[in-house]
Amino acid sequence: MNGDPGQFEADPTQSAPIQAEPRHAEDTDRQARARRWQRRLLMMSLPVALVLGGGGIWLTGGRYVDTDNAYVHQPIVPVSADVAGRVVEVDVAENQAVKAGDPVFRIDPEPYQIAVDKAEAALAAARLQFGELQSAYQSAETQLAAAEDIRDVRKHEYDRQQALTGRGVTSSAALDEATLAWRQAENDVQVARQGVADAAAALGGNPGIAPEDFPAVREAQAELAAARRDLDKALVRAPVAGVIAQIESLNVGQYLAPGTATASVVEDGRTWIEANFKETQLGGIEVGQPVSVTVDAYPGVTLTGHVESIGPATGSQYALIPAQNATGNWVKVVQRLSVRIHVDTDTAHPLRDGMSVKVTVDTGTSRLDALL
Repeated sequence: MNGDPGQFEADPTQSAPIQAEPRHAEDTDRQARARRWQRRLLMMSLPVALVLGGGGIWLTGGRYVDTDNAYVHQPIVPVSADVAGRVVEVDVAENQAVKAGDPVFRIDPEPYQIAVDKAEAALAAARLQFGELQSAYQSAETQLAAAEDIRDVRKHEYDRQQALTGRGVTSSAALDEATLAWRQAENDVQVARQGVADAAAALGGNPGIAPEDFPAVREAQAELAAARRDLDKALVRAPVAGVIAQIESLNVGQYLAPGTATASVVEDGRTWIEANFKETQLGGIEVGQPVSVTVDAYPGVTLTGHVESIGPATGSQYALIPAQNATGNWVKVVQRLSVRIHVDTDTAHPLRDGMSVKVTVDTGTSRLDALL
């Protein structure tokens, strides 16, 4: 500052910011343009990356086909009585494991034991009848032999009298008597032969028939076998090995008619999975392909198996009234086919009939493999 109070000297330090402002603005603009290009590059690369990633996933996918419309199945065999009667004993309880042939319940056997006794008596009577018929046949044969001997004697006498009459030694009256005796003896032979035939017919036309082949004896044996079978069926046994179910309603004293289902045996030794795949999923599924199974009841556990068979028709075709699509209001619905899955045994995680599972089939071929 000089002596003039109205004038001021310029400060050299104040000119630096004025000269730096253009350079700072250029740097800021350059940085802004770089950020805009980065944003544009990011905006363009993100969709590309998504497309490439999605395409890669799609191409490498398709190897595994899964469905959660799948359930465990085991044969359920009904237990019923073949004969009628009143229940006198129940030998098992609900959910009890049984083997094939184990007693389940018993029907009063007394009426069937009485039937067996009657059938045994009828068989004995039939065998006695057979013996009497055989004796009658032998007696008829004996009578025939005697009649034939008498006839031969009468014939010889007739021939002698005829010769004597021809020489005039004897009278015609003696010849007539010899003739009458011979013809009477011949008639006795015919009667005896008929008796033998009748006796043979009573033995079924076969005099040498064995007692066990005689019709009356065979009929009595069949009746005895039927009576013994009914007596044996009074004790109802488990038809297969498994677990007893639905037997709580069976009580001692209850009367059962033949064929009345009283319980069921779930055959836990035979287990399979019925998986209902969409028809659009079946293109790569083949018999024998490996399968992994997850069970809702066992979280975190994966069972193994393989495709056993593929159903011949969709589920709608087995409906009581199959769908008819020949109308103007037709709406296409994706159908499902049953695929039977064999499950490898895992004693640590037993399967029960009706359990829900998720099935994943390894077809062994991805979409990329199919394109190549």
